[in-house]
Amino acid sequence: MSRAIYDVTVFGEILIDFTSQGCNEDGQMLYARNPGGAPANVAVAAQKLGVHTAFIGKAGRDMHGEFLRSVLQKEHVDTSGLILDEKYFTTLAFVEVNETGERTFAFARKPGADTKMQKEEVDVDVLDHTTIFHVGSLSLTDQPARDTTFYAVKRAKSNGSIISYDPNYRASLWDDEETARFHMRSLVPYVDLMKISDEETELLTGCKDVTEAAKALYRQGVKIVAVTLGTKGAYIYGKEGGAMVPGFDIVRVGDTNGAGDSFWGGFLYKFSQSKKQPEELTQKELAEYVKFANAVASLCVEKKGAIPAMPDLSQVEERLGKSI
Repeated sequence: MSRAIYDVTVFGEILIDFTSQGCNEDGQMLYARNPGGAPANVAVAAQKLGVHTAFIGKAGRDMHGEFLRSVLQKEHVDTSGLILDEKYFTTLAFVEVNETGERTFAFARKPGADTKMQKEEVDVDVLDHTTIFHVGSLSLTDQPARDTTFYAVKRAKSNGSIISYDPNYRASLWDDEETARFHMRSLVPYVDLMKISDEETELLTGCKDVTEAAKALYRQGVKIVAVTLGTKGAYIYGKEGGAMVPGFDIVRVGDTNGAGDSFWGGFLYKFSQSKKQPEELTQKELAEYVKFANAVASLCVEKKGAIPAMPDLSQVEERLGKSI
């Protein structure tokens, strides 16, 4: 691989999360416009901690797309690979948050600009110069974005990039669970680092038990598997086996938007700082990275929104210091 310019490059959706904010005095639901999209969240989370990140993908040339580009630029994420397309509208996600901070989604994406990313539109000057290349599964729901995802992953892998994957299952964006399972699993053979939630283990592996799911993915060639477990923390699996890493106490839940993405941004930050290959990491090192990632996620969920809630390194270090 030629000299890396970017520590982490992400590919996929960037969208607007319209998050419920309760009702006004007339009983009408109010929504706040938050920048979101799992890959974009990961890029911002890692960038705020101190690594150099880039975003590749597509939004609409509309008020939302312009806003999203400005947000990434403000957060110092490289946007040379972000295309604003006047033919399609930026994807919108309407997010209902209940009193415990848990979410349900409704998407306006028929089609969203992110699904219309063509292979020829991928900025290879960015793609060919990244240490870690991260993708999710929302770019696998529709063509041409699905083929573009595989093109980008294969190209990055052939250039020596480490491939990172978060399946990030959103049932309403798939025709049915069987279709989702097929396409979400199809990317696994290319992946080095993988983050799944405990709710996704059975879908991705057929195993409900998180330890068995992690082993199954490892046997398929994934070198490091992280299973997030909400407030309980996360389970990490690598060459020396698996370990549970407890989470942090949450002062007050703002909402859980971006929790998993902030966790993974934190993990990728620590991994990129190590300058090691995935198979070189010990269980002790992996547990340390997950503890750091848990601290990032705990800070994120205490605020509202995803990108606006991502902490910086000093905040994470303070939380880690208090836990000692």
